[in-house]
Amino acid sequence: MEQRVAVVTGAAQGIGERICEVLRADGYAVVGFDLQQTPGGVVGDVSSEADVARLAAGLERVDVVVNNAGIAGIRAFEDTSVEQWQRMLAVNLTGPFLVTRALGRTMLARGSGSVVNIASVAGLRGVADRAAYNTTKHGLIGLTRTLAVEWGARGVRVNAVCPGWVKTGMDVESQAGGHYADADITDHVPLGRFAHPDDIAQAVAFLADPAKSGFVNGVALPVDGGWTADGSWQSLRLSKRQEPQT
Repeated sequence: MEQRVAVVTGAAQGIGERICEVLRADGYAVVGFDLQQTPGGVVGDVSSEADVARLAAGLERVDVVVNNAGIAGIRAFEDTSVEQWQRMLAVNLTGPFLVTRALGRTMLARGSGSVVNIASVAGLRGVADRAAYNTTKHGLIGLTRTLAVEWGARGVRVNAVCPGWVKTGMDVESQAGGHYADADITDHVPLGRFAHPDDIAQAVAFLADPAKSGFVNGVALPVDGGWTADGSWQSLRLSKRQEPQT
């Protein structure tokens, strides 16, 4: 049987790196696409149509596309420059458009495949000082749902994973800027912790596998420890928190 092929953007670190590891363990031949070199990967910019075309030209088979590449920015809306806004849109939204359009043609020709977009809880809720980032993630969920309708009957499922706050280099950078502390996140999450990259990767593996999620299409799956489910106020939320056993 021919080996299944998965393409993962933003594969060099963090969530993307762990997604590659999990998909390899599940038997996929994984092709990473990143600005940095990755083992067996392709170097390129998701926002460059030429780079994406070069990626697609080197692939005869694609079974799974994971649009993970993304950038973040924390600043007040009124202080956001046009250049910052456009770069966020280019990487976080135009990138998935270009990659999915190019590689989706291969899946549509075979009549099967799965696209998994890495969105965010910021695509399901509003988070202050992240207007550009939130807009791209809301847009990515919109693209997910539209393609699920457009491509589902042609054999290609399209879903999104919406991570909560994950302990990665991006989080370290944001905290170094003084934007928030661990407790700001963990006090809000019913499970009382940050997500790990593996939490996100396992959700991606589930949505990628037609044997496990073959009738799941058009879903924006929160992997957030209950962040988006919790409408409690802070004192009520924390009153339900059970201290970990020592």
